[in-house]
Amino acid sequence: MAESASSGYPSKSLAAAVLVALALALCAPLCLAQEMAQGQGPAPRLASDPHVDTHIAEAIRQVSADRIRQTIEKLVSFQNRSTISAQDEASIKAGKGIGSAREWIKAEFERYSKECGGCLEVKTDTFTEQPGERIPKPTEITNVYAVLRGTDPKQADRIVLVTGHYDSRNSDTLNGTDPAPGANDDGSGTAVSLECARVLSKAVLNKVKFPATIIFLTVAGEEQGLNGSKHFAQMAKQQGWKLEAVLNNDIVGGDRSPQQDASVVRVFSEGLPAVASEAGIKRIRALGGESDSTSRELARYIADVGRSYDAGVKPLLVFRLDRFLRGGDHYSFNQQGFAAVRFTEFREDFNHQHQTPRTENGIEYGDLAKFVDFDYVAHVARLNAATLASLVSAPAPPASVKMQTKDLDNDTTLTWEPSSGAAAYEVVWRSTKAPDWEYVQTVSSGTRATLKVSKDNVIFGVRAVDAAGHRSLPVVPEPER
Repeated sequence: MAESASSGYPSKSLAAAVLVALALALCAPLCLAQEMAQGQGPAPRLASDPHVDTHIAEAIRQVSADRIRQTIEKLVSFQNRSTISAQDEASIKAGKGIGSAREWIKAEFERYSKECGGCLEVKTDTFTEQPGERIPKPTEITNVYAVLRGTDPKQADRIVLVTGHYDSRNSDTLNGTDPAPGANDDGSGTAVSLECARVLSKAVLNKVKFPATIIFLTVAGEEQGLNGSKHFAQMAKQQGWKLEAVLNNDIVGGDRSPQQDASVVRVFSEGLPAVASEAGIKRIRALGGESDSTSRELARYIADVGRSYDAGVKPLLVFRLDRFLRGGDHYSFNQQGFAAVRFTEFREDFNHQHQTPRTENGIEYGDLAKFVDFDYVAHVARLNAATLASLVSAPAPPASVKMQTKDLDNDTTLTWEPSSGAAAYEVVWRSTKAPDWEYVQTVSSGTRATLKVSKDNVIFGVRAVDAAGHRSLPVVPEPER
């Protein structure tokens, strides 16, 4: 950047360039809106317009911070929930070890099912993990989950899932005896899964119908290498589950540190899909679709839910797979080709994670319940419950979404196959540099739309909408000649 030698101020050419760049930046949204306004019919609505289902709003109000506190404190009471901790009958009866935690979680799901007239199918997924770096001997691992079946036979095979891991660890990954309270990591995520099961099954008891299926999952083996989630995700893939969305909650306790921001929760999502082939990645790059994986569309869906429902916390979308040097159970599902994201508090205190409880040099270490903000966990649970309920209330996402590219023109024609339960469709779009959807145009009939918007300037998506206004996940079109 050239500067005036005498004054130190930027040169006139640089100042002019800055003014031009600023003008272009300010003009871009207006120019895009003008381009869209040239189409037929009314101007497109903002995609951020809120939409609320009163039944869902009432359901998430039932989330209880006190119940979450009780759940986390109960999990802490098992002292050490390491995957390699005790799970023999004597330890279970004594209320110690991962085996006792497993049986308690299962009993909680069964209690919720009894309260809703048997609406939940409580199941376990048990397997033996062979010795590895963090598994010293063959170890039985059990995932515990509850299934809330969809009420629409045409959509009940569609599944959305919420999960947290109920195992814990201390400073030594191979220590299965000394205290490992795991209040935040991941008693908080386990509590979210359980509380979502409680309030959404209660909604069913109150005659609310969810057309698609919800699975409330708690996994073990996370701290030993994502063992439980890996097995469960592989099972889902092998059995051909139509698993549309996975919400993984890991460290959502809102650690009570002075720098914490309790108004937001981070939502991490992968960009390039883990299962993409070399040819697939080349195609994604050619189309500029690096930020439009199914996981990223799920993250945007959560942002939409966060605008529509008062959960008490707002999602902060982080467009990367996870934090540096760390990983989580959502990645196990990504590796099987499923859309999955991770919820995590805004600022972690690493003195309160993976630490044997102790005090050294005036610093208190340990993942203790007293550091957890139970109101914050309740807010995160509300956001999760609203997302789950919105997804299973909506029609299936449209299939075979295509964008016509056989001719050189400035219009965009999209086509798709009809979705079960859809009363209409919505085309959403955003500028290529925008992180979230900006505009939406309703297509009230048919499965084809032509918009006076250049496909070269924006990213498009199509979603299905039912008569009550529930929106499906958006699907980004594939070019078709």
